[in-house]
Amino acid sequence: MDITGAMDESVPPVEAASGPRLLIVLGERVVARDAHGQSYLPRGRKARAILALLAIAAPHALRREHLTELLWSRRGREQALASLRQTLQELRAALAPLGAEMLIADRTQLQLRPDLVATRREALGGRLLGELDGIDEAFDAWLADHRLHAGSATPAPPPAAPGQRPQRPGARLGVMPFRQLDSFGDDGLSLGLAEEIATALARFRWIFLIASPSLATLAAQSPTEGGPWRDLDLDFLLEGTVQRGGARVRINVRLLDMRARGELVWSARFDRDAADILTLQDDIAAETVARVDPELLLREGRRAAARPPSSATAYDLVLRAIPAIYRLEESGFRAAGEALTRAVALDPDYAAAQAWLACWHVFQVGQGWAPNARAAMIRAGDLAARAVVLDPSDARALTMAGHTHAFLYGRPDRAMELHERALALNANLPLAWAFSGLAQAYLGHHDDALRRIRTAMRLSPFDPHGFFFDMALTIPHLLRGEFALAAEFGRRSHALNPLFSSTLKGLLAALGHLGLSAEAAGVRARLLRLEPRFTLREAATRSPFKRPQDLDLYREGLRKAGLPP
Repeated sequence: MDITGAMDESVPPVEAASGPRLLIVLGERVVARDAHGQSYLPRGRKARAILALLAIAAPHALRREHLTELLWSRRGREQALASLRQTLQELRAALAPLGAEMLIADRTQLQLRPDLVATRREALGGRLLGELDGIDEAFDAWLADHRLHAGSATPAPPPAAPGQRPQRPGARLGVMPFRQLDSFGDDGLSLGLAEEIATALARFRWIFLIASPSLATLAAQSPTEGGPWRDLDLDFLLEGTVQRGGARVRINVRLLDMRARGELVWSARFDRDAADILTLQDDIAAETVARVDPELLLREGRRAAARPPSSATAYDLVLRAIPAIYRLEESGFRAAGEALTRAVALDPDYAAAQAWLACWHVFQVGQGWAPNARAAMIRAGDLAARAVVLDPSDARALTMAGHTHAFLYGRPDRAMELHERALALNANLPLAWAFSGLAQAYLGHHDDALRRIRTAMRLSPFDPHGFFFDMALTIPHLLRGEFALAAEFGRRSHALNPLFSSTLKGLLAALGHLGLSAEAAGVRARLLRLEPRFTLREAATRSPFKRPQDLDLYREGLRKAGLPP
């Protein structure tokens, strides 16, 4: 078929039948024909590109903004959306003789009618959609990435039984009523604490809660003795004690691994003023759940890694990937990306897999490891948006989507909308406070940025990924001209994870402003070992800072520290 839409004899016609009225075949060229072999391909190459993209995405929808980013990447948002509307008119006109609307469209998304349109991919001798090369540099980058992964040997998900949805496994956690250790009697604090903690934990979408009233009758029996405890099939148990002393109260909390015969996973002690019981319950519940969540993720990740790879579920693959993402050792990091890609293929409707793969792409770009940064950015945006659509109540997915907008796309204002939604759903998620703090720093709201990041650190002061919080604090301190504080937090973050290049960039800029040339030389060398192509120009190109004065201050610090132009 040539670009005018003449028939391609290599593609067999669709047999006339009730059902799809249009067959789209994707090969080096795009074919769109009915059961009689009549072509309905639009003349314009961008209209053909939209048809091909919708066919690749089928049966899912594509965001209008995604199409404009791919096909009109050099135009402003409103101009690009106007061009998209005009091109859609051309596409609809080409399909109109079929007698039915082939597209489902609303203000934000587009989708091919799954009952009227069938799609097929040719065995390629040439390049997929080769006829559409050169439309836009963003589309070219996306095509290159898609061609690279189109032939990957990711196993298909096992077929589900009729009407059966894939299971969404997670950690099964019980919360016991807290035990009173003194003679004051139960004044409601013990049960109230357990209920407040259970309510807060229920906001974490991957944790299945067995609340304290269900466990109260078992309080006299040891959890390791079996019987009714075994019937609950708990993975973890959270228990605690309360003891008063005058105007003070001491609360001890323990997290036990029930699959390891009650092995202690985590514990904490809180000594507080007992004057305001309700505030005390709120504060301790917030800090407890903020620390329990990452501990459970790490524990479950180690357990998932011990299972045979052949039996790994999407849930297992996500849990295996999370520690490797934060370790940032390049080989393990790439393996984490492969595991997450497989998780998405195994269960395309699993929001957590989409969100963590988006996060992986963000780190990949930030570390300078993406073979094609533009393609990685687009992929991250698609995954983050998909995660939010799949589970709009998942606070972690929302805040990861927000960070994708802020860090990769330079849209911290849009990011803040997502972060605020995440915090409304789960105000005890430290990651949402840290990510929203970074977005505020990018916008130039440095006081609020510090408040938010410090909230993350207060909620989880010994977080396994605390290096990220320390790195986040370097940014607003640097941009406020507090170079000594920025350097202090940069050194602290680097000590916790020397492979995180974002830490080295903020630390290097602070050292440049402080005139500490000897220390700066060592940091610069470490940074360039991680990112050999990182220069002043690259720093400006990738910077998420919206205020010119913030970007100038950052670049000037790097220049004084000896970063090459």
